[in-house]
Amino acid sequence: MAKKTAMKKNASKKAAKTSGQKSPVRKGAVAKTIKKTTKRTVAPARKSATARPPKGPAWQWSAVETAAAIRAGAISAVETVEAHLERMHAVNPRLNAVVVDLGEDALRAGHAADRRRAKGGELGLLHGVPITIKENVDYEGRPNFNGVPANKDLVAPSDSPVVRNLKKAGAIVIGLTNTPEFSFRGFTDNPLHGLTLNPWDPNITCGGSSGGAGSAVAAGIGTIAHGNDIGGSLRWPAHCNGVATIKPTQGRIPAFNASATAERPMLAHLMSAQGPLARHVGDVRLALEVMSQRDPRDPWWVPAPLTGPKPKGPIKVALAKIPEDMAVDPAVSAALRQAADHLERSGYRVSEVEVPDINGVWQTWCDIITNETVVMQEAGMLKVTSEDFHKAWGGMKTKANALDLKAWMQATAARNGHIRAWQLFFEEYPVVLAPTTVKPTPGPRDDTVSAERVQEIFWGEIRFISAINVLGLPGAVVPVAVHDGRPIGVQLIAGRYREDLALDAAAAIEKRAGVLTHRLWETMA
Repeated sequence: MAKKTAMKKNASKKAAKTSGQKSPVRKGAVAKTIKKTTKRTVAPARKSATARPPKGPAWQWSAVETAAAIRAGAISAVETVEAHLERMHAVNPRLNAVVVDLGEDALRAGHAADRRRAKGGELGLLHGVPITIKENVDYEGRPNFNGVPANKDLVAPSDSPVVRNLKKAGAIVIGLTNTPEFSFRGFTDNPLHGLTLNPWDPNITCGGSSGGAGSAVAAGIGTIAHGNDIGGSLRWPAHCNGVATIKPTQGRIPAFNASATAERPMLAHLMSAQGPLARHVGDVRLALEVMSQRDPRDPWWVPAPLTGPKPKGPIKVALAKIPEDMAVDPAVSAALRQAADHLERSGYRVSEVEVPDINGVWQTWCDIITNETVVMQEAGMLKVTSEDFHKAWGGMKTKANALDLKAWMQATAARNGHIRAWQLFFEEYPVVLAPTTVKPTPGPRDDTVSAERVQEIFWGEIRFISAINVLGLPGAVVPVAVHDGRPIGVQLIAGRYREDLALDAAAAIEKRAGVLTHRLWETMA
C-alpha cells in the first residue's frame, strides 16, 4: 500500500516564503497561446470578477486551461491545488498511483504563487499548475527510492533538472508516483509501495515503468505527470491508461541525479529520455517546452529548437507494416485504421509501407541494453530486489544475445546504421504511424508468469515501442479508441528533434478521436 504523509487540517492557512526566481523559458506555440489568453499585468489577490473559469471541476481542466485561469484570476493557485488534492485523496487509495503525498508543501507553494501574482511578479508557463513527479528522479530532501527499499539512504541533495525546470515554470508538485524496482519492468509493482492499478480496469496493467504517472494523470490527479523512458516507459503507460505522451529525442530534456552512486553507462544514457504524460496533446507540448530548458549538469543536452521547417504538404505518413510473426488483434488493427483515417481527413497522406528493419532495430536495443546492464548493474540489482524482479529481468535477458566486447562494440556501431536508415526514410515520410502494442493490454503482473511470457510481451507485442529507444527518435502516443472498456493508443514517430511533427499528427488524431479520459471519469463516478 502507498505510504502517505499526513496532511494537517490547517495547512491551507499557512503561507511560506518563496525565492521568487524568474523562469527563463523558451517561448513556443503553447506559450504564445497562454500569453494571448491572459495578459501579464499586476493582478489583485482576490479572484477576478470578469474572468470565467473553464467548465467542470478544476481537477478536470487541462494544464493549458489551468495556467490561463490562474493567470487571469478566474481561480487561485491554492484553490486549484486543493481541488487536485481532494481528487487525489478520493481516488488514489484504490489506485496506489501516488505514493508520496506532498499536499502540505503544495499548499504552501500555492499560497506563494498567489502572492507572486498579486504583486505583479513574472509568472512561468505553469504558474500554479498541479503536477506529479515519478519517484525515480531526485527531489530535493527526499530519498530517490526508485522502487527499491534499500535505496533509503540515497537522499537527493538537489532537484533533478526536470524537477527544477518544472518548478521554475511555476508548477506545483502534489505527489510522487510509483515505479517498479529500478524502473526496469513494464509493470508497476514493488516491495516498497506495492501494486499500482489501472483506473480503467484493475484487471489490466497500468504499464511501466511510469505506471504510477499514467494512472494518476488519467484519473485526474495532476494535469501533467512526469515520467521517463528507456524501453517504452512513457509510451506504454500512455497506451495502457488512455493518455498522451512524447518520448523526446535523446538530449532534448536534461537529466541528472546527484544522489546516484555512479554515472550511468553510455548506451543506457543515450537511449533514455525524460518526458511528460497528460490527458491532452496540448499539455504534452507545453510540458515539453518547460522540461527542455538547459541544465549544465547534463553534458548531452542539446539546445535544439522546438519547431522545425514544415514539410511540403500534404505530409506523407507511413503506416508501418507489421511483421508477419506479430499476430495483430482485430481491435488494434481497427484503431490503426481509425487513426490513419483521422490523419487523412486532417490533410495528411497515409500509405502502408515497410519501415527500416524494425526487427533488427529491436534486437539491437535488446542486445545493447541487456549486455550493458549485465556487466555494469546486474549483480548489485539482484542483491536488493524481489523474486518478481528476478523473474521479469530473467525473462528480458533470454531474448538477448550474449556479447563479448568485440560483438558489443559491433552492436553499438550497427546502431548508427539503423539511425541513418530511419533518417533517410523520414526524408520521404516525415511521420510514421505505428502500433504501441498489437495485443490487448495484459494483466497487472503478466511479466512474472514466465520467461516465455516476458519474451512474448516485449518481442511479440510491444516491439514497435522498445525499438525506437535505440534510435533515439521522438515518439508520441495518443489514445484513439476504447474497446471492451479499455483504451487503445497509437504511436507517431518522427525524425531527430522533430517532436513538433509527431505532436502535430497526434493532435490531429485527438481532435477527431476526442479526449478519452472524459469517458473514464464517467465510469469512475
